[in-house]
Amino acid sequence: MSTGKRLTKYAMYYKRPIFIGLFFLTIAVFTDLAGPFIAKYIIDEYMVIGNIEIQPIAWLLCLYLILAIATAILRYFMYIYLQVGANRVIQKLRRDVFGHIHTLPIQFFDQRPAGKIVARVTNDTEAVRNLYVQVLSNFATSFISIAGVYIALFILNWKMAMLALLMIPLIYVWMILYRKYASQYNKVIRKKIADINAMINESIQGMTIIQAFRREEQMTKEFDDMNNEHYAYGRKLLLLDSATSFNLVNTLRLMMFTVFIVYFGTQSLSVGEVASAGTLYAFVDYLTRLFNPITNVVNQFSQLERSLVAGKRVFDVLDLKGEEVSEETMPRYDGHVVFEDVTFAYKDDEYVLKNLSFEAKRGETVALVGHTGSGKSSIMNLLFRFYDPSIGKIYIDGIDITTLPRQTIRQHMGIVLQDPYLFTGTIASNVSLNDPKITRETVEKALQAVGAERVLKNLEKGIDEPVIEKGSTLSSGQRQLISFARALAFDPAILILDEATSNIDTETEEIIQHAMDVLKKGRTTFIIAHRLSTIKNADRILVLERGVIKEQGTHDELLAHGGIYANMYRMQAQSLYA
Repeated sequence: MSTGKRLTKYAMYYKRPIFIGLFFLTIAVFTDLAGPFIAKYIIDEYMVIGNIEIQPIAWLLCLYLILAIATAILRYFMYIYLQVGANRVIQKLRRDVFGHIHTLPIQFFDQRPAGKIVARVTNDTEAVRNLYVQVLSNFATSFISIAGVYIALFILNWKMAMLALLMIPLIYVWMILYRKYASQYNKVIRKKIADINAMINESIQGMTIIQAFRREEQMTKEFDDMNNEHYAYGRKLLLLDSATSFNLVNTLRLMMFTVFIVYFGTQSLSVGEVASAGTLYAFVDYLTRLFNPITNVVNQFSQLERSLVAGKRVFDVLDLKGEEVSEETMPRYDGHVVFEDVTFAYKDDEYVLKNLSFEAKRGETVALVGHTGSGKSSIMNLLFRFYDPSIGKIYIDGIDITTLPRQTIRQHMGIVLQDPYLFTGTIASNVSLNDPKITRETVEKALQAVGAERVLKNLEKGIDEPVIEKGSTLSSGQRQLISFARALAFDPAILILDEATSNIDTETEEIIQHAMDVLKKGRTTFIIAHRLSTIKNADRILVLERGVIKEQGTHDELLAHGGIYANMYRMQAQSLYA
């Protein structure tokens, strides 16, 4: 289905206010077009023949004024209803896009900068909004006005009206030629807007690094290059619009009036008077009124093309295959996890996990260690079903996790990331994530259990302390403890700690370590750790190398084995006491 048809389909969701607006518009056009007929009657009946009668002229002028007022009122209601319809359409479109984004797989976000995704939801939908607000109302007004003018012209003089119809194919040909070039320019412009958004977002997120490494000028230069290219294509589009829109209509206007003068001039010389003075006045008035809506139509071509390009970008996102967010729930499982010959690749045959098999029983703590790229985080991505195995199966309590909805599986999982993400709100809302099932008492107990009160006690408003995006006003230790309390508040059967203690100080690490001893009871816990000192008490340690389990056992068993783990532990101990 074409972009235009899909946008029309969206408009039909709120057709009532749109149709009411068009109804008011239609009446307004005909009340407006009645004016020249009244003027024609006054001229022919009371002025040309010198039979001036004040009273009927006054009544006709009053009628003219009433129609003008009625036109203004009708156009007011037309504008209101069309705006309401347009805003409702865009409200639904934005809701659909934003909701659909949440159903997309994690790899979609891994492969695209956040700024580009934001541009689809904001800039592109705003451009589509202009289609309904500006283009629809202007096109509807113009087409109905043009139709009304042609009806009036045929009533006045059908031969001259036939000549005026020649403008329609000229405008159509112009529209085809215009779209051929404008669409190319608009595609580049919309892409550059997304690129600019992505770069701005990336620069703000990485401002610390940019300033620390004195890359301000380099980033500004890269931005300028991108911005200049956007400007260049915007200028091309501007030149295209400027050279054609007003000039085209003005040329058509001059051509039509020339034909009009030649036609009436030659006819009057050959056969005498061909039209009354009133008819000539009305005809000139209607021709003038004809070119105003034509100007509006031509001037809207640019916005129409921008909206269609933006609409295609929005629908490209909606066309991506997503997975409906399931409301299905399941009882809290025990957390017995089995990986059975699991092989996985993010891209094609570049496997990051190879024939992986291991078991984690309920209540056990399994630690994953290995150098960067060994596959530790990939195991967690599979367990959380951010991705699915290329080969093999993963079971929880004997159930193949791919047979259940992702949201259902995650209902009893909790995760603490190396770089915890906090949302704008308060400390309490970041723990509960505004889940009505998580009470304030649960939030307080979770924070207390992880020892957060020792770190957060100096905050003026306690757990109601405001948190801005990413929690940038809090220390890394505070953010980590809030993230830890968040996972605990949801009471997961499976707890995943992804480098959860790598970015915090020794004192805070001791707080978390103490809390972990309590929290792990009754839960299956997976720990990805760089600090090997934090996993001494793990029930099983898996040593990974290039996606393969090279060693496994307890801390003492692996040290006694004298292999990869023992060497890693010895090197860390030496660096700690060096």
